[in-house]
Amino acid sequence: MFASSRRVSDKAGTSTVPLMTVVRSLTLFALAALAEIGGAWLVWQGVREHKGIWWIGAGILALGAYGFVATLQPDANFGRILAAYGGVFVAGSLAWGMIFDGFRPDRWDLAGALICLLGVAVIMYAPRA
Repeated sequence: MFASSRRVSDKAGTSTVPLMTVVRSLTLFALAALAEIGGAWLVWQGVREHKGIWWIGAGILALGAYGFVATLQPDANFGRILAAYGGVFVAGSLAWGMIFDGFRPDRWDLAGALICLLGVAVIMYAPRA
């Protein structure tokens, strides 16, 4: 539904993604990452750190919000969206750990995250024939 209406063909007939569609998609990926990683972290805190049922419940709600946010992506292909989001999840998880848990990624963590984000760009925004 969205995919065909969001791509523009150039002179060579290659389908490209307009800038505002990319901005919207990246914003939705960031919101999805906050909801999923934040939800998982809340559940972790509730169970592993013994913070209680309210933390677990908030985590479950956030995880549900993640599922909804993913449906708002401009591309209509479920597999493509979830595959690309995997890369966002990897990088976002490392960032979350740095901010909330004092995690210090090494150069291999950072290299892996950059490779994953490059994969996101290729999967979501590469020109298609």
